[in-house]
Amino acid sequence: MVRTQIQLTQEQAAVLHQMSAERQVSIAELIRNSIDNFVQKEAGTSHAAKVARAKSIVGQFASGHADVSSDHDRYLAEAFQS
Repeated sequence: MVRTQIQLTQEQAAVLHQMSAERQVSIAELIRNSIDNFVQKEAGTSHAAKVARAKSIVGQFASGHADVSSDHDRYLAEAFQS
């Protein structure tokens, strides 16, 4: 592990201290878990990840209309008017 130093507000420290006691884990463990969750969430928001996600759903849905690619503006306008 790498040792690092951070500064917390009084409120943050108080909440972490309370959570630490309730869960019987160290404040450091709570902070590490929070960082893990943040990194995991943010890793999926890169441009490449968004493009990959969009590509993964292509062809997964059917509108029932044969002209959606050429007449998509009309369909969007109708959908937003409803």
